[in-house]
Amino acid sequence: MRRIAISVAASTMTLSLAACGALGVSGDSADASPTKGNDVTVGVLMPEKTNTRYAEFDYPIIKAKVAALTKKQGRTVYANAGADADTQAGQLQQMVDDKVDVILLDAVDAHLIADGVQKAKDAGIPVIAYDRLAEGPIDAYVSFDNELVGEVQGRSVIEALGTQADTSDKVVMMNGSPTDPNAKQFKTGALSELEGKVTISDSFDTDKWSPEAAQSNMTEAIDKIGKDNIAAVYSANDAMAGGIIKALEAAGVSKLPPITGQDAELAAVQRIVGGQQYMSVYKPYPGEAEAAAEMAVAKVQGKDIQFDALARDSVDSPTNKAIPAQLVPVVALTKDNIKSTVVADGIYKVSDICTSKYKSACAAIGLN
Repeated sequence: MRRIAISVAASTMTLSLAACGALGVSGDSADASPTKGNDVTVGVLMPEKTNTRYAEFDYPIIKAKVAALTKKQGRTVYANAGADADTQAGQLQQMVDDKVDVILLDAVDAHLIADGVQKAKDAGIPVIAYDRLAEGPIDAYVSFDNELVGEVQGRSVIEALGTQADTSDKVVMMNGSPTDPNAKQFKTGALSELEGKVTISDSFDTDKWSPEAAQSNMTEAIDKIGKDNIAAVYSANDAMAGGIIKALEAAGVSKLPPITGQDAELAAVQRIVGGQQYMSVYKPYPGEAEAAAEMAVAKVQGKDIQFDALARDSVDSPTNKAIPAQLVPVVALTKDNIKSTVVADGIYKVSDICTSKYKSACAAIGLN
């Protein structure tokens, strides 16, 4: 029932966000600053640089939304940890020392950052977990439905294999970082679609979501299973899919098996056009980023932020229960819907995708 509610909510999300202007977190207004005006400072902590989405999409959207909500009087302060948990802890502490008004946190390591979250809370600075659910006394969480992401990926593998899919088909799973709670949820969702339908011949948890680690892991899987015996590869994101493809091509695989991904990175969209990657999960970043910015501004302005009538949800972390949350729907991105998703939403222009290398492939699928 929750999945159905999320799907129904998707079509009205943009309108409702604009109309309500009140998505966010419940909490004691004393924790916020009821007299705070538009001169708010929002700290934004992103986890790593391998994935291009954080610098190219998430942060610019958050920055623009904060400015719009505060009549251009508010500001954002940005830091990226480069996949290093200690670096991020230092960045969070710096924001506490600088007395920002609220922090949006996309954690490198959800567990290790908990002490920093507590320090922010002790200093009266609300922390909103963004994209990844951090531990500690966070005030809210905005992300995508991560198990649904995995389900979409797993279902895509089965669809790619077609009616002949059965337990004789050997699938390699390239999961995300073991320190990222989202990776566990992606894996759980994918397994709910794959188990009993195919054989998981090898499975890896990939340190720091590293494409190089994924390439090395895939080389190991090829040596173990045989290059011609791999029916499909579940890759939890696009960057790792790139490493997986390198390993398969280095092994002499001429016809690549279906390979999944996530994040709709430009290189991945081009690989989908060219037939190297079967699909990616497109996560509409504007919805997630704008909701997070609205939560942050409303929190420090002392508004009682509640989810009402749209995607109201709550999540549990290992340290806190019933955390107010907004879970944004996702879309399976394939050759068939590039124009109606990432192009229509202004993420990429056709000219960005259809460079000289991909012009003929783009024309073949009507992307021009």
